[in-house]
Amino acid sequence: MNSTTINTIKELAKPIVEQEDMFLVDVEVKNAKVQEVWVLADSEKGGVDLDACARVSRELSFILEEKDIFNKAYRLNVSSPGLSRPLSDQRQYPKNEGRTIKVKYKSDEEYLTVEGVLQSVNDSQIEVKPEDDKLVVIPFDNIVETKIVPKI
Repeated sequence: MNSTTINTIKELAKPIVEQEDMFLVDVEVKNAKVQEVWVLADSEKGGVDLDACARVSRELSFILEEKDIFNKAYRLNVSSPGLSRPLSDQRQYPKNEGRTIKVKYKSDEEYLTVEGVLQSVNDSQIEVKPEDDKLVVIPFDNIVETKIVPKI
């Protein structure tokens, strides 16, 4: 799937997702026997509601058909990004305060990794408290990847 088609799907999905009080994280198209379109949405106010995903799916599906985006069968999936997917939008950080995260970041031309509790988030940076170390402040511009570390 080319990037133009994915960008078109993002443009169509974004306002539909936002009317459900969520934001669009990403759109992925996976080539399988039946092509799969994944629309990943998240909420700043807690979890992603299954009924809201169903409403987004119905409306987006109607628009994709109307615009004739695909010339063959496809499967549309609307869901949250899940815990295993790295955080990719700054708006995903505040609701994860208090959770353990693993952050790969750049500092003085060197790549570093820290794992600890996400202590705080503001518009420009996050603060991570490792178990036995001092607070690490990381500007968003320096973050390479952040993953939630699930606790069992």
